[in-house]
Amino acid sequence: MTVHIGAPVGRIAETVLMPGDPYRARWAAETFLESAELVNETRGMLGFTGTWRGHPVTIQGSGMGMPSLSIYANELIRDYGAKTLIRIGSCGGMQSDVGIRDVILAMTASSINTPSTGIFRELNYAPHADFGLLRAAADAAAESAAKVHVGGIYSSDVFYDERPDLNEQMVRHNILGVEMETAELYILAARYSVRALSVLTVSDHLQTGEQLPSEERERSFGDMVEIALKAAFA
Repeated sequence: MTVHIGAPVGRIAETVLMPGDPYRARWAAETFLESAELVNETRGMLGFTGTWRGHPVTIQGSGMGMPSLSIYANELIRDYGAKTLIRIGSCGGMQSDVGIRDVILAMTASSINTPSTGIFRELNYAPHADFGLLRAAADAAAESAAKVHVGGIYSSDVFYDERPDLNEQMVRHNILGVEMETAELYILAARYSVRALSVLTVSDHLQTGEQLPSEERERSFGDMVEIALKAAFA
């Protein structure tokens, strides 16, 4: 076990889905996995391991923001041998044709700052998804009822943003949505030569102010989880 993940070695699958919310991890495990068992509850960040269509899968909460995601992703990869990490989370829509409940497959993730910024120094590194996972997720999405978009997103290090000028540039440059974790996930995946992808559900919209009611979120997030699982084992 590690400082932040209390699971014994061997209890974490090579394929890990990473929602930010630990209670969403519980919901996804109970809804999609067979024989799901709680393997981690250190600091209340729940993790479950079970099977999906016979494939071992762990669903581990990552917390909110890139610093928290970085902790869990590092330990999952380095100490537990995770090979495929897929973020399943919510995001804010930024384009007029991106609607509430739509799914975004994040091809790239722009950011101002990540926990890895100090490593790159003057280099403007371009974090990107694993192409095989991205292609498999796009194929899986074509079979779902969800409206799906593929393209670039923005990973912010703040939730209560006060940069309308920056948001205008994101919209101008066709950024599909904003969230808080993907850029660092993609950087770590590249560093350790593992696969990573973010599959995101649009829960609110920066231009219209529309928000998905809380009671509808879990039902809408089902498409995202199913796409992620199908992509992982395509």
